[in-house]
Amino acid sequence: MTEANLFPLSDAEVGSRFLIKKIDIDGMMRRRLLDLGFVPGGEIIVLQKSPLGDPVAYRVSQTTIALRKEESSKIWGTILYGF
Repeated sequence: MTEANLFPLSDAEVGSRFLIKKIDIDGMMRRRLLDLGFVPGGEIIVLQKSPLGDPVAYRVSQTTIALRKEESSKIWGTILYGF
């Protein structure tokens, strides 16, 4: 799969599934996300957006986590629609 086929997690709509291909975050935040299950090959479900659109709640590995657009825009993969 080429880079042109990848989308940031921040582009995924509520109710869609997202397959992680790469993470462009370094440092402590990267370690935290990896520990929570945000790993290449992992699947994320977009649960809901806050009233102002940021942050967004995601489900990954039996965990719900809210990420701001600044963070979710650095997680790349393919968007799969529907649960």
